[in-house]
Order: sequence, then C-alpha cells, then structure tokens
Amino acid sequence: MFEILSEQIKLIGPQNVVQIVTDNHSSLKYAGAELEKEYPHLYWTPCAAHCINLMLKDIGKLPSVKLTLSRAMELTGFIYSHAWVLKLMRGQTNGRELLRPAVTRFATSFMTLSSIHRQKNNLRKMFNLETWRQSKWARDSKGKSAERIVHMPSFWNNIVRILKLTAPLVGVLKLVDGDKKPAMGYIYEAMDRAKEANAKAFVDDSTKYSEVFDIIDKRWQDQLHRPLHNVGYYLNPAFFYDHPNIQGDDEVMKCLYQVIEKMVPTQDQDKVDRQLDIYRHAGGLFGMEIAKRNRKKKSLIDWCESYGASAPELQKLVIHTKRRNILDHKRLHDLYYKYNQALKERFDCRDSIDPIKLADRDESNE
Repeated sequence: MFEILSEQIKLIGPQNVVQIVTDNHSSLKYAGAELEKEYPHLYWTPCAAHCINLMLKDIGKLPSVKLTLSRAMELTGFIYSHAWVLKLMRGQTNGRELLRPAVTRFATSFMTLSSIHRQKNNLRKMFNLETWRQSKWARDSKGKSAERIVHMPSFWNNIVRILKLTAPLVGVLKLVDGDKKPAMGYIYEAMDRAKEANAKAFVDDSTKYSEVFDIIDKRWQDQLHRPLHNVGYYLNPAFFYDHPNIQGDDEVMKCLYQVIEKMVPTQDQDKVDRQLDIYRHAGGLFGMEIAKRNRKKKSLIDWCESYGASAPELQKLVIHTKRRNILDHKRLHDLYYKYNQALKERFDCRDSIDPIKLADRDESNE
C-alpha cells in the first residue's frame, strides 16, 4: 500500500498533496506512517466517516442497545418478509417505510429505529386491527412475537434513549460523508456539539450517557483526532469569532503551529505568524462588513478566497489544507484493483476481497 500510494503522490506531485485519507485497516495505518516519513510535509488521516461508523458500531454492542436493535430487526424482518403484512403496514403508514438506508450499515440501524419510532402509533393500530387478528399471521409464532414487541413499553422507551444517544453522531456522519463542502474545518466543532447535545438530552445526568462518551472519546483520541482538525476549527471564521477564548486552548494552538512548521516553507513561516494577527483581530479585508456577514454563509474556502488577500501566505495555507481533490474514476478503479490484489496476496486468497468489510474486521490491528 505504501508503494501504491507513493506512486500516486509522485504522479500528482508531492507539493500538491496535503494528506492521505484512508480507513483504519492496520496495513493502511502503517502505510500512512511510512508516507509521513517519506514526505515530511504530508499528513495521514483516518477516514472520519469510518471512525464515526465504528463509534456507532461500538454503541450498538452495549447490552440494552443490542437488545433493542435485535427486536427492531425482528419486527422489520417479519413485516418485510411477508407481502400481506407489508401491504397492511403501508396502509396504516400512508406508504411510509420503516427501513431507512443510510451512509453506513450501522447508521442504517439507528435511522431505521427513528423510522419505527415515528410510526409507533400506526404500528400499534395495525396489530389491533380486526383484519390482523383474523389473519393466519396473527397465529404465527413470529407474528405473535412482532405484535408483542410493538406493545412492549420498554421497547419504545429504549428507542427514545438510543436515539438521544446516537442522533448527534449520525448528524456528524452525514456532514463528513457528504459532498456539499470539505468537512475538515467542521469536524472538531461538530464532535463537540454532538457531545453537548447528548448531555443536554439527558439534562446533564452523566450516568445516562457516560458509556457513550467513553466510546466517542476513545475513538476520537486513538484514531480520528489529528492536528488538521484543530487547525480547521481555528481557521474557520464560522467558529473563531464566536469563541474568543479559543486562543487560550493549548491543544488547538499547539496543533496550529505544528501544522505551520510542517506545511509552510521556512521562509514564509514568520509571514504566516504575522498574518494570523490580522485574522485574529479582524484586520484588513477580514474585518469588512461584507466579510463579517458572510462568515457563516460562505463555505470556508470561498470566504478565504474572497477576503484573504490581506494575508496571502495564510490564505494559501488555508485553501491548501481545506480543498479536496478527487481522483478521476479510472484512477480510483485502478487503485482499488491494486489494493484488492495486494490484500489477496497477503491473505493468500483467490476470491475478491472487500477492503471496507476487512477494515471493520481488522480495526483492532489484529
């Protein structure tokens, strides 16, 4: 993988590459570390969507969550396996479905829980219909079990609790997996807000969300958190000017200067340092009324391109670290093929291997 990715970096031009983003497979972590040694200005960053997906996976392993998800799967499995029951349900829900495909299979589970909760009254009505009671499915063991689940108060109470725990994370997942804007400047703040939303949902009773916080913190500290996330947060005007105490955050400031030392040529580092003062105090174009109005309206890249002329070296750093370059389809296909071949050789396997599934299995560096 190091050789495959290094080849691509040389084709693109090392000066044009800021970071390599991959999943958390152990071979890719190792390749990323080797690439950082080979190209000192470059960062390896684990895929944010994959990390958050693994957070949801870990939450799904908690006993009460696992039981509720199992019951939800049993309910939807029964309904969608029988055309007559499915038609009966759709008649009660006005055609709305329970199954909700999402960006990852673990997010799908929690999105489906949300759909089930929205149809709580309709599902209860369905299983109380005389049509249902007279059907053969009402006497079927799986039908009886599905009906029992729908009339179980603890099932619905647990769904509400689980949605409070996971909805903020699913929201972050949508942000980082979307194509509307590069997410690097938003992840740090989004994760903080997700945890704040958790605490607020349970009125700051930590006993109700501490397990989930532990899961989030472990994945964040061990995998997802990287200096570029801190810098993206600091240099994003949508957040910076609303948080006057940001400069007192030792971790954020340390990461800021680490990135400057790593990515900015030595002869330009002092210029960037001076231009940070212009940004901090809203000097130059940064302080114009039109720039202030657009701090949250424009994307980070567009805002910086429009109003960053007063700090050209800093502007270059921001645009360079935040812009996303997508490889063309053919090159992606070729890379995927090479990756698959490398995995097949590693595992001595003749069949095709799905790297994403393998990454989930191998997340613990086994």
